[in-house]
Amino acid sequence: MPTEIEELVEFLHHGNTQIRQIATENLVPYSKTQPAIFKTGQLSPVRDLKLLVKDYSPIAHSALTILINISADPEILKSLAEDDLFLESILNRITNPKEANATLFAMLLSNLAKSDSFARLLDLKRPSVRTLSSTATNAFDQLLDLFNKGVGGSYNPTSKFEYLPYLFADLAKFPPISTHLISPSDPNNLPLLTTFTPHTSPPTLPLPLRLGSTAVIRNALLSVPSPLDNIPSLIPHLISPLLLPLIGSDPAFSESETDLLPPELQLLGPEHMPETDLQVLNNIVESLFLICARGGEGARKSVRDMGTYPVVREVHVGIEDEGIRESVERVVQLLMGDEVEKPEDEMAAEKGKQERITGGREQEDDEDEKIVEIF
Repeated sequence: MPTEIEELVEFLHHGNTQIRQIATENLVPYSKTQPAIFKTGQLSPVRDLKLLVKDYSPIAHSALTILINISADPEILKSLAEDDLFLESILNRITNPKEANATLFAMLLSNLAKSDSFARLLDLKRPSVRTLSSTATNAFDQLLDLFNKGVGGSYNPTSKFEYLPYLFADLAKFPPISTHLISPSDPNNLPLLTTFTPHTSPPTLPLPLRLGSTAVIRNALLSVPSPLDNIPSLIPHLISPLLLPLIGSDPAFSESETDLLPPELQLLGPEHMPETDLQVLNNIVESLFLICARGGEGARKSVRDMGTYPVVREVHVGIEDEGIRESVERVVQLLMGDEVEKPEDEMAAEKGKQERITGGREQEDDEDEKIVEIF
């Protein structure tokens, strides 16, 4: 005899709207405590939930919340991420400027990017989205345009799309996508990676936005194939945004050290707030390391000439976290050593320390890698 919860699951495909709404709302808590109930009947409830994201807004809200919470399950993740029709449904809705559940769609996309199959977004052709005023014809670039236009809330008043950087951070681990972010197709355009630099600080920005954006930069620098001829051209656009959140409100710089800093970093007032989240700080310091290790001697000189050493020195002095202190020490060794030997070997050692390779793709346990869950 079916239990009460199992009977509730059966109501997900009921013809009565009110009954579907009651069923989805009451099943949300069980998506955290008993996710296995959604795997019955060869994932029949998951198939129902895929349809319900297109239902009336309150029903779609609950259905999306359930899918977000259960998408950590490998079998469910595969069912969701590899379903082209479901993906197209998500893309249609998240790019609709009137979509009331846009933030939840962004959270679901960020979870689905844990599947290697999502690398297909770069090659997934779609009609241009008129409301985005974009000429992009692939899903990845359309989502990037959506992030650029929507992050301030001007595209869709219901969402700031602060969870989309988690999606890009996961996808940046694929070499074709990291190359796409770092190497502009038009030499007159800035690399797409610079899209994320305005969101690395200050701490008043939402944490998902800062954490995701710094993870995109780190992961792209880590996975882009050698040779890295474009890294020196990235430095003028990356270093200042990466250093800004590292500088304290009252840094102990000498006059000559201050003069080395980019002009926009020299006159920070007492209202300036440094980054305090350890995950974000770790992403930033690792990004600096990767620029130095993978960019060659010319890149290290440029980074050094922009006043990076006194900034990371003060981070080392002021922070207690041993992991970040060690990362800072590696940056200093590259910046200040008389001669840095085999930077690519050291970068590879760092990569081996931070990641587990599964089928050529990095799998990390950092906060930006975790499945987003909703209570």
